[in-house]
Amino acid sequence: MSLARKHRERTLAAQSAASFDVEGGLLAETTTTPAGSTPVDRAEAQVTLRLRHDLQRLKQIQSIEKKIATKREMLPEYWPWIDGLLDAARASGEGVQGEVLPTIMVWAIDTNDWARALDLAEYVLRHNIALPARYERQAATLIVEQLSENAIACFERNIIVPHDVLSRLYELAADRDMPDEVKAKLQKALGMDYAAVIDPELYPEASEEHRVSARDRAISHYARAVELNPRIGLKQKLEKLRKDAAAAAPAPQQAS
Repeated sequence: MSLARKHRERTLAAQSAASFDVEGGLLAETTTTPAGSTPVDRAEAQVTLRLRHDLQRLKQIQSIEKKIATKREMLPEYWPWIDGLLDAARASGEGVQGEVLPTIMVWAIDTNDWARALDLAEYVLRHNIALPARYERQAATLIVEQLSENAIACFERNIIVPHDVLSRLYELAADRDMPDEVKAKLQKALGMDYAAVIDPELYPEASEEHRVSARDRAISHYARAVELNPRIGLKQKLEKLRKDAAAAAPAPQQAS
């Protein structure tokens, strides 16, 4: 058995022992696993079966809002297993292909569990974990597009997204190949993040210097978004910010 496999078995065994009853399991049904399978194999079979049951349950829900609420209720059952996978990867330096973790990553994105979503996105991208075929997109594209769209929706409702979320996403997206329209959404989200700082109701503690700097950063990100996708819907906002910046600039001194 390789060192990586030993790390994985030991870490996942500890996690699964704490959260999965292999005899009874999280499910009423029993799972069939090959003879000689380890406790980790049996726990993995159970969590995979649990996921398939939950996916079937979600298929029967028509409301997007209710789907998201249901995912939020389901997620805690998976975290011990997911944490085991992450711990094993940190110990061994290797990731494990599978259906569960990338699906839970998408659910974390859907429910705006920003920190968890980014931890899983980092794992998926670092270890080149394939997404289940139902998502019909490459991992980097889905991660950037969905997180950016969710952040934009929050800013449009004056809900602040933690700045480090978009900073981490920007770093993860660097040098990743994806459609320009998706990159534009990330640039828009970053611009909205900085534009929010200008609003004294959202950031009453921000200094004038901080607001000026944030406006300049917002202009830069908006301009890049428009460059990547002229139909991103930012031209008026960009023009206003530029006018505000020009009006606030000190008048040139007349030569005496």
